[in-house]
Amino acid sequence: MAQALGRSSAAATPGPSRVQREWRDWLLFILLAGPNLLMFAIFNYRPLIYNAWLSFHEWDFLAPVKIYVGFENYVDVLTDPHFHRVVRNTLVLMGGGVCFTLIFGLALALLLNQRLAGRDAARSVLFAPYMLSGAAIAVVWVYIFDPTYGLLRTLLSPFNLVPPNWLRDSAWAMPAVIIVYTWKHLGYTMVIFLAGLQAIPRELYEAATTDGANAWERFRHVTIPGLAPITFFLLITGILASFQTFDLIHVLTRGGPVDATSNLLYYLYEQGFIGFHAGQAGVAAVFQFLFLFVVTLIQIRYVERRVTYSA
Repeated sequence: MAQALGRSSAAATPGPSRVQREWRDWLLFILLAGPNLLMFAIFNYRPLIYNAWLSFHEWDFLAPVKIYVGFENYVDVLTDPHFHRVVRNTLVLMGGGVCFTLIFGLALALLLNQRLAGRDAARSVLFAPYMLSGAAIAVVWVYIFDPTYGLLRTLLSPFNLVPPNWLRDSAWAMPAVIIVYTWKHLGYTMVIFLAGLQAIPRELYEAATTDGANAWERFRHVTIPGLAPITFFLLITGILASFQTFDLIHVLTRGGPVDATSNLLYYLYEQGFIGFHAGQAGVAAVFQFLFLFVVTLIQIRYVERRVTYSA
């Protein structure tokens, strides 16, 4: 009898209303996501807004007062031939670094996806540079590029070939930076492509072979569409990584010779922490943000539509 009364009382107790459930869900969301959103706002959005604010002021990091100058910093930067070369260098590094990384990364992934002896060791060796800091890799390549006693000179000397002065010649400095950038990011790209290759169903290759497709046709009609989402991901992350290249340039060339390898990030460093022009450094930061925002927007709105997410 008592158990029946208890069950009757529990059944009669009303549950939480819809509004209460929604409030409970919102409270749980704030508790879980709130700290992360707060940290993201402090360490990402606040510096971005502060840089935009600084770009309208003249300040040398020491003066107690920041002088408002309107768009004067933007005019100075946009009419500076040095900034034009910096933009060109940034685009060249982005195009060369991302293209070579994708091409050679895909080629290595195709090769190491075969049943070869020692392929696991080769994968580890190729991935190792990505785990090292850019400064450490650049120090190694400074010795490799050295025209007097570097490794390249040792390899080329039996063929009576003289290597160029990679890091002191303005014509060869940017190719040298692109080579080192590609070498550092090649392993990461290869591993991601390998994961994509192994996710493509083998039945598709078997069906294509049954239909008489040769190796090139299987690569064109099965492999490339199957890798499209991964290629799109690597394209976006590669462009973002190329814009964040600083340590390689600083150790290899320090932006030189003259300004042959200075990119937007290194220009920001030069203006802010060498020239103490906080306003012009803020302009460089704003342009870098706007360029990456536009590139990402174009990729998402136009390139992603051509990506097939099912093999």
